[in-house]
Amino acid sequence: MTIYTTVCSNVLFPLHERLKGHSSVELRRRLEESQWWPIERLQEYRTQRLRTFLELIGNTVPYYRELFARDGFDPASVDTLDSLQQLPLLTKQIIRENTESLRADHHGPLTRYNTGGSSGEPLIFFMGKGRKSHDVAAKWRATRWWGVDIGDPELVVWASPVELGAQDRIRQLRDRVLRSQLLPAFEMSKDNLDRFVATIRKVRPAMLFGYPSSLALIASHARSKGIAMDQLGIRVVFVTSEKLYDEQRQILGDVFGCPVANGYGARDAGFIAHECPAGSLHVSAEDIIVETIGPDGTPTAPGVAGEIVVTHMATEDFPFVRYRTGDVGVLSETPCACGRSLPVLKEIQGRTTDFVVAKDGTVMHGLALIYTVRDLPGVDRFKIVQHSLSRTEVQLVCTPEFNPLSEDRIIRDFKARLGEDVAIEVNHAVEILPEKSGKFRYVVSHVANP
Repeated sequence: MTIYTTVCSNVLFPLHERLKGHSSVELRRRLEESQWWPIERLQEYRTQRLRTFLELIGNTVPYYRELFARDGFDPASVDTLDSLQQLPLLTKQIIRENTESLRADHHGPLTRYNTGGSSGEPLIFFMGKGRKSHDVAAKWRATRWWGVDIGDPELVVWASPVELGAQDRIRQLRDRVLRSQLLPAFEMSKDNLDRFVATIRKVRPAMLFGYPSSLALIASHARSKGIAMDQLGIRVVFVTSEKLYDEQRQILGDVFGCPVANGYGARDAGFIAHECPAGSLHVSAEDIIVETIGPDGTPTAPGVAGEIVVTHMATEDFPFVRYRTGDVGVLSETPCACGRSLPVLKEIQGRTTDFVVAKDGTVMHGLALIYTVRDLPGVDRFKIVQHSLSRTEVQLVCTPEFNPLSEDRIIRDFKARLGEDVAIEVNHAVEILPEKSGKFRYVVSHVANP
């Protein structure tokens, strides 16, 4: 660790957080201790924290005060994490209909946020300083797992606004001091890819952070140009906010010459899980409880896929309790070999809209279609959109190497999976734009997942 990084991590960033009224520094220290607790002690701590959290929101949040009274739920009776299953699930629609009553009485400062709306209508919600502090601390802890810290040079490939307000300019100044630089993920043209590659070579960051699809595009572009990127001193590539595919992990590791650390979270649900050097996605269990549920809403066992449901225990000002994320994942039956007692997410399969539905009702992951298109010579970029049970569109950006006869293979393979009478449209485009959030999705299904 350089002297500058030491000053940033131990002086400048803690001062920044204190001025904002955040407790992230002390929280990070506590998290670095609690990750090594025995499982029994961690479980006891989480149960106690859940009970305290539910007692608090039952007294101070109108929505939960009324819900607990109506259902006869007594937070003081919570004696295991399974007690959460007595409460109903929280959906985006419920939040939209009860935004005001979800604010705690006499709450502290709240910041308005909204999701990108890539799967439908954006969700507006609010976040207090406690939630922000816990999210920062959890991400900071995971960063340090990889031998990098705040103040080490970082390049971030992320969505960014075209017009910057005063608050954004202050954030830019902070990022310059902390040596964090933004590369806008909306602008992935070939000219900009040249610029991004040149910037990475010039900055020689200790870490890269961003969407796996955007970083993989940069890596692929560098490889196609024969530009070496594996001797720049990059120690880790952090990816989040999209499903990380195996081929993306491979090309990122090969091109940048370093490990790839996956992270799972969302703006609304929080920083849920981070990958450790042993390869496990650890849930930030001191703050977050993760359940997986089946289509009927009942819990699925470890090792069985289900929709991920999150309770964030640092959201007392605007609670997220048993919040349906719309993502599908698998909890692990076994702990990680690294020795941390934090529970493990064995697999993140993607959003429910990343799955497609065949004409006969069979549900399959979009990978069943992705493999056909991805492996075709001359396909630069692609997107698969299932508009209905009877119509699926394939958008292609191709190089001169693309063989028009490959369209027949796409149609043949897709019909074999979705149904022979399903219309498969193959359309060529100059560019495929990311979602409004800046994320890129290979598969989007508008068919309700049964």
